[in-house]
Amino acid sequence: MHSSHLLLEEPIRMASILEPSKPTFFPAMTRIVGTLGPKSQSVETISGCLKAGMSVARFDFSWGDAQFHQETLGNLKVAMKSTNKLCAVMLDTVGPELQVVNKSEHPISLQEDTLVVLTPDQDQEATSNLLPVNFSGLAKAVKKGDTIFIGQYLFTGSETTSVWLEVTEVNGEDVVCLIKNSATLAGSLYTLNVSQIRIDLPTLTDKDKEIISTWGVRNTIDFLSLSYTRHAEDVRHAREFLSKLGDLNQTQIFAKIENVEGLNHFDEILQEADGIIVSRGILGIDLPPEKVFLFQKAAVYKCNMAGKPAVVTRVVDSMTDNLRPTRAEATDVANAVLDGSDAILLGAETLRGLYPVETISIVGKICSEAEKVFNQDFYFKRAVKNVGEPMTHLESIASSAVRAAIKVKASVIICFTTSGRAARLIAKYRPTMPVLSVVIPRVKTNQLRWTFSGAFEARQSLIVRGIFPMLADPRHPAETTDATNESILKIALDHGKATGVVKSHDRVVICQKIGDTSVIKIMEHED
Repeated sequence: MHSSHLLLEEPIRMASILEPSKPTFFPAMTRIVGTLGPKSQSVETISGCLKAGMSVARFDFSWGDAQFHQETLGNLKVAMKSTNKLCAVMLDTVGPELQVVNKSEHPISLQEDTLVVLTPDQDQEATSNLLPVNFSGLAKAVKKGDTIFIGQYLFTGSETTSVWLEVTEVNGEDVVCLIKNSATLAGSLYTLNVSQIRIDLPTLTDKDKEIISTWGVRNTIDFLSLSYTRHAEDVRHAREFLSKLGDLNQTQIFAKIENVEGLNHFDEILQEADGIIVSRGILGIDLPPEKVFLFQKAAVYKCNMAGKPAVVTRVVDSMTDNLRPTRAEATDVANAVLDGSDAILLGAETLRGLYPVETISIVGKICSEAEKVFNQDFYFKRAVKNVGEPMTHLESIASSAVRAAIKVKASVIICFTTSGRAARLIAKYRPTMPVLSVVIPRVKTNQLRWTFSGAFEARQSLIVRGIFPMLADPRHPAETTDATNESILKIALDHGKATGVVKSHDRVVICQKIGDTSVIKIMEHED
């Protein structure tokens, strides 16, 4: 594996560990994706999440109807306006997810060393001896000795609401299993996973397509989280579907790698996807425990070198019910940052957890501390070496801007962009200072009305580590005269000053295009 990013050129003074962290406008460079649900639906709670550092709101359609999610999104918009915080929207598909159907929602007690039957007959009542499932092909997919796991959202395998089963017999369409541990299933949603077995269902289901073409189109989603991505073709199929839905042709697709099949086709999937979500919940069940960290490090590294966002999930599960993470969880968050992750995705912790705002806050603080010891020099050299020579024009400009900013100890890099690509390339080299991405809207017309692009590009950078976007006045084109660029630059500097990123006499690196020429400028900010 690749060597650690921990900065050890100078020994860390033990006394410095006890020094309080300085509050900043940006809680951390690493972004936080928060899943909104019953415990995080109110305007007040969402406002708290935004202030604590949430930059992407995830809407998980594995549960809840479109009306509930629409109300939540409406509250998000109110919260964004009141806090003056920008937030992107991610729709998470259900995919080929197998679920236990418990219509009565009565608790089901399962006893160790007894038998339970899994049946596709969903009209049956769920009991301690019989569990209906939403998949008729289970009996054909499994064989004697296979392992089946049933859990309520948290796939840690340790909570009392999870059960391990071993297949003992396949009887027609029914699967007879031996219960390996006692557990009580309480609630309506229980996900079923068969370890390392392919489930013959489409990645983008008819239900997913209906949700995307209605709720997704209505709300112009920024990201599609494609659950259970197993092949590059899954991403291509989803992109072809989105291309027919108006503005959703700009929606970015993040492939969720959740099983061994996705792992085996990771390189091809990465080529097709806009980003990767390392979904460690089900993956942690599909892989042996000692192999999970290896996949995480390898996947994040590959994303980093490709310049595509890497998102890591399931880091502070215990905060679903507790105010503080475990020591192992806190270390896990830091290691995800040191590995090079762009974002941390919180699921049950914010969806149904008791402390959504506190969870986002403490994860942000851990990320911020880890970023202070991130070995940027090592990372930069490795990224440059991986690109090779000759570099493309854009890669050369981006890497040079970061190198210049570090050498002159700039407080911020300001990047003028229309597509967001230039800012993402700069962020690929992991500068130690924020990248203020000034997105210049482009004017479009269909000969009936004028529209402006730019909002998509600004929001979509909210999942990339270190980028903080602002939307410029559409009357100022990106490639224009020095005078106009100076006008936009002044607005950007004023924004930086208002947020505390830029102070008097700070050095600032500016990356912009004047005509056909890309320019990197270094200036000292004066009041």
